[in-house]
Amino acid sequence: MEPQATSELFDQPLKLGAHAFTSRLFVGTGKYTSFELMARALELSGTQCVTVAVRRVNLDPRAGPSLLEHVDRARYTLLPNTAGCFDAATAVRTAELARELLGTRLVKLEVLGDKQTLLPDPIGTLEATKELVQQGFDVLVYTSDDPRLACHLEEAGATAVMPAGSPIGSGQGVLNPNAIRIILELVQVPVIVDAGVGTASDVALAMELGIQGVLLNSGIALAQDPLRMAAAMRDACSAGRQAFLAGRIPKRLYAHASSPEGGLIAPVARPRSPAGAAAPAGE
Repeated sequence: MEPQATSELFDQPLKLGAHAFTSRLFVGTGKYTSFELMARALELSGTQCVTVAVRRVNLDPRAGPSLLEHVDRARYTLLPNTAGCFDAATAVRTAELARELLGTRLVKLEVLGDKQTLLPDPIGTLEATKELVQQGFDVLVYTSDDPRLACHLEEAGATAVMPAGSPIGSGQGVLNPNAIRIILELVQVPVIVDAGVGTASDVALAMELGIQGVLLNSGIALAQDPLRMAAAMRDACSAGRQAFLAGRIPKRLYAHASSPEGGLIAPVARPRSPAGAAAPAGE
């Protein structure tokens, strides 16, 4: 049988604001041991959109090389984020700085609650979302896996909601898939799992839920072999998406034969020996 035609596997691009992406893997730029390693990992991941923490970008050439010098702007869309902000006002100012610096309306909004868990503060997140949307930003908002909060963020005008699979950098994968499923039912904007995935199977399982993308950083940057892991995450994201679109078979408690039952050879009836009689020789 000939392989399935590529056109039959076509998937609609993921649209976020004015941008459209065929890769559904979004990759961060932090925690690499060198800018050169980061650049190669981005390439192998197949991503088309990379996140940049605005507050950590070196803007003074006298202070040494800048991260931005190692990200090909012609190849990647930059997604500035407000990492490290713990209140709405600071996050909004950081987003405004990113717009001036990078010339983009895209922003990944993070308003964190505390330094220990790095979980989003729901009140500050919603407040900052409303303000940035009013200013014309395309807001991809990092949030908890609370379905009701996801609805409020959509109502506030968020371009995408990005529930954490598990705490940032924890590598625990998606701890509450049912919450993600509920969010997918309740909101119409794209849902992107952001944070917590640690290996390729985490990405594949997340995509099989029906989400529109996965954003990760530590899973690649802190792997023993970041380059090999970047390629693995790329393939897992694609495989998980295709599996979701294909539709898995239902789970069953018992076996279900894959071979047809018709046309089986009828069992041969063997003659029974009289009770107490010895079996024929050779048996």
